[in-house]
Amino acid sequence: MRRLPTVALLVALLLVPGCAARTAPASPAPAPPATAATGMNGLDVVFLATLAAHTEQTLEMVRLGRDRVTDRELRTLVAAIEVTESDELATMRGWLRDAGPAAAEAARRHDHGDHGTAAEDMARLRTAPDGQVERVLLELLAPHQDAAADLARAHQTVGADPRVRDFARRVEQSRTAEVSLMAGLAAGRRA
Repeated sequence: MRRLPTVALLVALLLVPGCAARTAPASPAPAPPATAATGMNGLDVVFLATLAAHTEQTLEMVRLGRDRVTDRELRTLVAAIEVTESDELATMRGWLRDAGPAAAEAARRHDHGDHGTAAEDMARLRTAPDGQVERVLLELLAPHQDAAADLARAHQTVGADPRVRDFARRVEQSRTAEVSLMAGLAAGRRA
């Protein structure tokens, strides 16, 4: 799976119309102003919109694999990811809605097709033979979750809203733990 380094991803997000300013500042600029309703700045909105799209991809991935996975531990992990991230997605959508019409519209319009899992990766999972589903799922899901942890880690220093920064901290911790679990499962499959 292809993955952009965190810095490149953040720079790309800042250059995407509707996310933030079109040009990068020559020197560090103050955070964008907070929205009146929530205390979120523009980077909070970009983070939530980006992570929401990433989470939608995660949910698609686990739903494609969940009924075909036979390993009990991986099946449990996939079920936990689905429940947790469905709840997180609802939270993110609610915060974006509460941030006002401009934030909700920016999040709705934001194109994340190239930010995460490529269409060919989803097709690879969809068409994996039964004996290879677990390997393919681990190969795709681990770096996908690692990218979410990187994004959340980066946001903790730039967000304005304490709720969103705390959410980013929790996302970083959970995705890092999941990646560690998946590494152990993958190692066990190779042994």
